[in-house]
Amino acid sequence: MLPIVNKEKTTALIKEEAKRLGFLSCGISKAAFLEEEAPRLENWLNKNMNGQMSYMENHFDKRLDPTKLVEGSKSVISLLLNYFPEESQGEDALKISKYAYGQDYHHIIKSKLRELQEFMTATIGEVGGRAFVDSAPVLDKAWAAKSGLGWIGKHSNLLTQKVGSFYFIAELIVDIDLAYDTPVTDHCGSCTACIDACPTQAIVEPYVVDGSKCISYFTIELKNEIPTDVKGQFDDWVFGCDVCQDVCPWNKFSKPHSEPLFNPHPDLLSMTKKDWEEITEDVFRKVFQKSAVKRTKFSGLQRNIKFLK
Repeated sequence: MLPIVNKEKTTALIKEEAKRLGFLSCGISKAAFLEEEAPRLENWLNKNMNGQMSYMENHFDKRLDPTKLVEGSKSVISLLLNYFPEESQGEDALKISKYAYGQDYHHIIKSKLRELQEFMTATIGEVGGRAFVDSAPVLDKAWAAKSGLGWIGKHSNLLTQKVGSFYFIAELIVDIDLAYDTPVTDHCGSCTACIDACPTQAIVEPYVVDGSKCISYFTIELKNEIPTDVKGQFDDWVFGCDVCQDVCPWNKFSKPHSEPLFNPHPDLLSMTKKDWEEITEDVFRKVFQKSAVKRTKFSGLQRNIKFLK
């Protein structure tokens, strides 16, 4: 039997605990079918903008309806965790996305979500549900926007006026009713900085990114050889790409994170282009031992580095 809860009081307690655990913000929405996103996702897939990310075609219904993903679910709790670094790589370096500077975020966030679930059970009673960090068919940006944590920018990332977009998004989908937040307004205005700056013109129109043209796709998701028609367009990126976020005016307000596990390996920030080009498997293991960069494996990183030459 589900616990009887005071929605407002319980929601306030959950948000307070989320803050204590280090989350930037917490927003909550009703678990229901995402009507607006359904045609957009279908259109995006029909145009093959997912490239070889065939997993995006799986579980279409579950991706749009959390009640089909988590039985009995009533609320989606969305959480943001800042990863903006205090120091970035120097000019004379091959570049990786800032989110991969430190340890793999999946494990760090999952641990925090478990703590939040345990807190809810201890405070409210047995709460059923599941935690998600990039690991299942959940449209996390859509849920975060629906929960009032920001708006989807023209580069298709979640944006907030106070801290920009350098943060991870995670969810707890739970079987209790809570007090729900409302979306915020779009503040991109007439700005096209992200569209104009994208090295591979992957932002094909405002709010639409062709995933199969994105540098992140080529350097992380694509397992085959990188097509030669994009040679010379990578702007020294070898794992992911932050260009659309780096040029966004709202990221002037990004503040350094306070999570020690997201701090880069000491050797990373001192690596020059020459160090990157001569990287050995031992150095790869040492510097990226716990980083998301391990996803590409050493051979994948070598492929990306060679492609720049």
